[in-house]
Amino acid sequence: MRFAADSDLPDPYDGLIESDNDQLLVHDCMGVRIFIDGEPWGVLTLDALAPGTFDNIDPMQLSTFISLTAATVKAAGMIASLEQRVRYATQTSFKYNADHDMIGDSECMRKLRNEISIVAPSELAVLILGETGVGKELVALRIHLESNRADQVMVYVNCAALPESIAESELFGHTKGAFSGAVSDRTGKFELANGGTIFLDEIGELPLSIQAKLLRTLQNGEIQRVGSDKQIKVNVRIIAATNRNLQQAVAAGLFRPDLYHRLAVYPLPVPALRERGKDVLLLAGAFLEKNQQRLGVKKLRLDQDARKTLLDYHWPGNIRELEHLLSRAALKSATPENRLADFITISPTYLDMGPEQLNLPPDDGPTPAVSPPAPSASIDFKNAVDEFQRQLIRQQLAAQQGNMAAAARVLGLDRGNFHRLLKRLEVK
Repeated sequence: MRFAADSDLPDPYDGLIESDNDQLLVHDCMGVRIFIDGEPWGVLTLDALAPGTFDNIDPMQLSTFISLTAATVKAAGMIASLEQRVRYATQTSFKYNADHDMIGDSECMRKLRNEISIVAPSELAVLILGETGVGKELVALRIHLESNRADQVMVYVNCAALPESIAESELFGHTKGAFSGAVSDRTGKFELANGGTIFLDEIGELPLSIQAKLLRTLQNGEIQRVGSDKQIKVNVRIIAATNRNLQQAVAAGLFRPDLYHRLAVYPLPVPALRERGKDVLLLAGAFLEKNQQRLGVKKLRLDQDARKTLLDYHWPGNIRELEHLLSRAALKSATPENRLADFITISPTYLDMGPEQLNLPPDDGPTPAVSPPAPSASIDFKNAVDEFQRQLIRQQLAAQQGNMAAAARVLGLDRGNFHRLLKRLEVK
């Protein structure tokens, strides 16, 4: 839009430029709307102090200049967005290293690898099922690395660590000013994973309110940032994992059935360590090798009794428990006098598995019956029930290595109710 030199509209520079009468009565002015991807982005103004300055501007040159301005703005925005995406992606994505190899030669592990090779090249959503510590993260990474998206980012989201108040913002992003503390636009995890894979770990812990929004994204392939009406298209491969029985959660009204069916297109169970036979020794060898490098010792090895102890144990904490156990054993055995030997032998004395641990039930397995109080002439029913609950809770807390959230899941209790029950029963 070109403004006439004698336009009676207020001059934008009135009072800002010195002149004899402190007012610019005449000048030359044009305004141009800038569009980015068909949407109005802003206004470019061209002002001159002398009238007629823009009389000889070539319309084609002006149009080219305006297009270059729009392209510059768009490029700057894309660069900023990519920089932000790379910054967040490096914080939230997996990095491959040798520790991500799936070690094991048991029949169930061969079957698992075969299942991965079948589903990985597809675009199907995968739901990885298994107890705590079985290596569900490694299975997810293996699926990504064998997929057609292997050269793209894989973004990790721990749903259990997402407070409900910020879960939507973390997953889908937010705009500046959307809520208190939103000082700038932020890209959500789904945008970061666009073109790649998103791994939703502990999906069973996601609040129901967020489940509905996630379902909409899975159905439409679109997200909406908090505080924005704009729909953003995303192309993301979904891999989810849980140690919960989602079918039971659906029946209890704790998980949306429609979301469950969207996620469980290809269920993939991961075997527990106690089901993998001599894989325990293969894994132990790998963990000991890592520890001998960490501790700077020549060689760590297990004696026959230690090997038998590992094979006989039922591993409620699975691979994670084995790794931590051997890290402690390696540290205890690497005494100054042992370091002088050609190799350090780890015996059962270095494996801190007490008799009470060896008799624990498997993780997520059936809970053993708790002995009722001995019959007597008179029984205080309430105290007897409370004592029964205390024993049951203590057994599960021990089985889950003190993880209260896991113990609550096994007992089928809401976490809030479980904490209140602990307080009432005075269980520490």
